[in-house]
Amino acid sequence: MQVTILLNDERDANALARSATVRLGQTLIGLILILNSYLAEWTFARGTAVANVSALLGALLLGYPLLAASVRGLGKGEFGINELVSLAFLASFASSDYRTAGIVAFFMLLGEIIETRTAAGARASIESLIRLTPTKAYRLNELGEATEVAARDLAVGDRIRVRPGDNLPADGIVVAGQGSVNQASITGESLPVDKASGDEVFAGSMNVNGVLDVRVTRAGQDTTLGKVRDLILAAEQTKLPIMRLIDQYVGYYTPLMLVLGALVWAFTHDLNRVIAVLVVSCPCAFVLATPTAMVAALAAASRLGVLIKNVADLELAARVTAFVFDKTGTVTTGRLAVTRLFPLGGLPPAELLRLAAGAEQFSQHPTARAVLQLAAEAGVPLAPVQGFTETAGRGVRVELDGAEVFVGRAAWLRANGVTGDFEQSVDVEEATGFSLIFAARNRECVGWIALQDTLRPEAAAALAELRQAGVRKLSLVSGDRAAVARRIGAEIGVDEVVADCLPEDKIAQVRALKAAGHCVAVVGDGVNDAPALAAGDLGIAMGAAGGDVAIHSASIALMNSELSRLPFLRALSRETRRVINQNFLVGLAFIVGGLSLAMAGYLNPIVAAILHNVGSILVVFNSARLVRQGEELEPFAKPAPIEGDEPEPGLITQAA
Repeated sequence: MQVTILLNDERDANALARSATVRLGQTLIGLILILNSYLAEWTFARGTAVANVSALLGALLLGYPLLAASVRGLGKGEFGINELVSLAFLASFASSDYRTAGIVAFFMLLGEIIETRTAAGARASIESLIRLTPTKAYRLNELGEATEVAARDLAVGDRIRVRPGDNLPADGIVVAGQGSVNQASITGESLPVDKASGDEVFAGSMNVNGVLDVRVTRAGQDTTLGKVRDLILAAEQTKLPIMRLIDQYVGYYTPLMLVLGALVWAFTHDLNRVIAVLVVSCPCAFVLATPTAMVAALAAASRLGVLIKNVADLELAARVTAFVFDKTGTVTTGRLAVTRLFPLGGLPPAELLRLAAGAEQFSQHPTARAVLQLAAEAGVPLAPVQGFTETAGRGVRVELDGAEVFVGRAAWLRANGVTGDFEQSVDVEEATGFSLIFAARNRECVGWIALQDTLRPEAAAALAELRQAGVRKLSLVSGDRAAVARRIGAEIGVDEVVADCLPEDKIAQVRALKAAGHCVAVVGDGVNDAPALAAGDLGIAMGAAGGDVAIHSASIALMNSELSRLPFLRALSRETRRVINQNFLVGLAFIVGGLSLAMAGYLNPIVAAILHNVGSILVVFNSARLVRQGEELEPFAKPAPIEGDEPEPGLITQAA
């Protein structure tokens, strides 16, 4: 049937659905003509001629799509499933049994229409994620006025305005304004993310509230959404080994069935048996078993921000027995966060934070950003400062509230005249992963702040789920110090920790696990882990949103940084394999059972057509269940735009 090539059809889901709708109208008209032939014969004593003409017209209308598909196939040198159906139709037609020919064609077309609509639905669930870029944008001119232009005309460096309820037309950096952005379509994150000046935003995500002015960094097909679209559509074209095997031998199947039909005719001289054999032998259910399951699985994965480059990698995920995790940026966030505030001399903690945040407010150092983040979360206002001076990598000096304030490393404070035994109060070790900065006012230390690369909150639970799912080995590899790596490893519950690793050491660890008989998946941030990702049986890159290196360095890319997607990926792989096996059994049962009944004379052509389509539809519907996988991780639903919103001040509308 034609539906067997639907998954490779270059038309989008809407085009496939429209084609199915047109075909449905044609099929219904043909069915009415066939039914009219029965009605004419039953109603009028001399209605045989009318009945025959009606049946002939109905059969021609229903049979034309099948015959046209066969002619196209033969023109390409193909002789396959469509030709089997066409031969059955022509055999009935040649015997002047127009009703049987028409009804056989009707049921075959009806099955194709149902399968087409279902396949289009699976495609639509993917395309709904990748066709989110708006066609219009509001570009700002030098006066700050917004003019409506076509999104395709945007260029790198343009400044655009994004209003509440608008989808972003390009990737960019926020330069003014703040708001919440729903980027579930890109990263699969379940909640909107707050964005402010300096934050990155992605094409296809939606501005929930607030007005954002964005400087375009990538436009058109170069955006993250454009790359995601290319990867998803490319994945649809890939095949599992079993699918390639079927393609290799399907050319022999049709001649074999023709020989079988010839033998039935030779022994029985019953044309109806031959027609039934040809109809029921069409292996549509068998051929659809794998591709329909894979498209449904790709739809479920892409909905949650899991990009699979090749469907064979999805099948491989179920067989992984060992995971190797990078530390920084993978099981940790890769960003420093304040974990301890320790004031001295009776100073309130809030005052220590106010002094440190005020002094650090103009610094771009990671420790400064972490302190400022805590101050913002705690609602501590930033005090005005004067005389800001920064010594790169060591500390800052400012004048705050009339006092000289230093914030930085202990040695730097001592070099600037701060005295006392303030280091004696420190009860954490930098060797275990802490970064310490000290604050001094008027040459007197007033406290210290400890910062750490924080663990991802879902890391321990995700690894526990992997272990419950049958993963036998969980390893943590890191270029960090042994004490830091061991602490992180203990918190997330890995079996093995390898620290002080160079890139070649990580590769050696992966190879050692493979030599021990494990199927190894390597999980990294896709930047400095590319060699290890390539060394594993399966490479999984974290945080691929906006990262070209991450998207291209691994077999599977996670658009967000949630480790909870790993248990979902493994569960999806196992369920997909189970559904494919079920589909194969259904297809095999219908072919073997149908052929046996047809050769024995228990199936007439009409019942054979019905039986054939029942098997195909069961396979398609069984595969469609995979689309609902991961519903417990369903991303945040996009709210509808608020009606009646007035355009922002300075907005000028102009035809693109």
